[in-house]
Amino acid sequence: MSKEVRVRFAPSPTGPLHIGGVRTALYNYLFARKMGGKFLLRIEDTDQNRFVPGAEEYIKESLAWLGISPDESPWNPGDTGPYRQSERKQSYMQYALDLVEAGHAYYAFDTSEELEAMRERLEAARVVQPQYNSISRTQMKNSLTLPEAEVKERLASGDPYVIRVKIPRKEEVRLNDMIRGWVMVQSATLDDKVLMKSDGMPTYHLANIVDDHQMRITHVIRGEEWLPSAPLHVLLYKFFGWEDSMPQFAHLPLLLKPDGNGKLSKRDGDKLGFPVFPINWENKVTGETAAGFREQGYFSDAFLNFLAFLGWNPGDEREIFTLDELIDAFSVERIGKSGTKFDIAKAKWFNEQYLRAKSNAELAPYVIADAAAEGITILPETAEAIVSLTKDRVTFPAELWKGSKFMVEAPSTFDEAIAGKRWNADAVTVLTAYAETLEGYTGEFDAEKAKAMLGETAEAKEIKLGKVMQAVRLAVTGVGAGPDLMEIFAILGTEEVAKRIRFALATLEVIG
Repeated sequence: MSKEVRVRFAPSPTGPLHIGGVRTALYNYLFARKMGGKFLLRIEDTDQNRFVPGAEEYIKESLAWLGISPDESPWNPGDTGPYRQSERKQSYMQYALDLVEAGHAYYAFDTSEELEAMRERLEAARVVQPQYNSISRTQMKNSLTLPEAEVKERLASGDPYVIRVKIPRKEEVRLNDMIRGWVMVQSATLDDKVLMKSDGMPTYHLANIVDDHQMRITHVIRGEEWLPSAPLHVLLYKFFGWEDSMPQFAHLPLLLKPDGNGKLSKRDGDKLGFPVFPINWENKVTGETAAGFREQGYFSDAFLNFLAFLGWNPGDEREIFTLDELIDAFSVERIGKSGTKFDIAKAKWFNEQYLRAKSNAELAPYVIADAAAEGITILPETAEAIVSLTKDRVTFPAELWKGSKFMVEAPSTFDEAIAGKRWNADAVTVLTAYAETLEGYTGEFDAEKAKAMLGETAEAKEIKLGKVMQAVRLAVTGVGAGPDLMEIFAILGTEEVAKRIRFALATLEVIG
């Protein structure tokens, strides 16, 4: 019987959740669902100095908006909790001590001054990468160099210490990454990382391995930035004797700036005018804020679809997927190795596709709500008519109302640039006659009839309709471009169209 697939997303509550982290969560979720397994959320909050109030709730709300529901989390615990590392801290020390006892770790008593002196000494010796390792540790104050009696005395007297992993001096560490294939590293290039800090809290490296083991994690899908740490993690599994249960690793490609030059950051988003976080963020302590995709009008399913393609492809020409379709199509093997450029234009394209696929009735509430915010009441049928006219021209739901106010509110001002070019004697002639025709008409009035009446009016005045159409639009809407004008006329009705034309005729000055 095959082992149940169990994956985890393990963010730190140090601020808003970057889009790269959201993509990691999505890929873990898709993989778990595809394999019929479990998706866990673990909060890695061992670094209390960087903890930001509200960050954990932000993570929870972000995943909820996207519909990425963890099977086990701090809010939905299973049998492998707790799901906050700070609540698991009592167990980490014993694991570190077990490594010391087995000869795979050691106590280090070096002060910060002594560590700095070591780095300076190595730099002076032109060591390319000064670090605490199998060579430099022989000259430092640790349980490998100090007499056993002194070590016991220091521990008994409460001297500050850390526990470091003892990296073998000459060993090839091998890792078969699901995305990158075999990765091989010589242990001589690794340093003796701290596993337990002097405050009794574990570092990421120890806590991560212990938690993954205890939570029965079978696959670790995480960002490329953790690839340099992977050899150490492989060694720790070996040192603990957990090689048979070591998870498979998959290191995701970086999300790059739009120009491909470096990792995408908040600064890039601020500079280029797009968010890099799923939802709005506000730091309750500092007051710092950051924009989110949700509040900018992105649909969660469109955002997920866009996110899935930042590093993965289905192997065919399809681009639009529901979440269930993504689950069915997803495979780690189709994730690329190289970094992916972030393209906000593509994000907007996805949003447009999802918006246009929604029914008028689904989108009408956005129009009604936005109008109500300005004190204007719109009937559902009017809202649906507005949506029908505008949804093929917009990217975000807020634009449905923003570009359609003239449908329920006559313009009080007119686009000066258009008026300066198009409001001429021919336009006045045709519009005056058209208003008279509308005011005397009592029959059925639809877009086809509105167009026919306008064409007949222009023909009767021996003026080509194309020469005055922009002026006609200007008179009724106040602007020079927009949805199908005759459809607008049909919604407004003869009386309202005529009334608006009369106001324009009385307001605008004829050019030429």
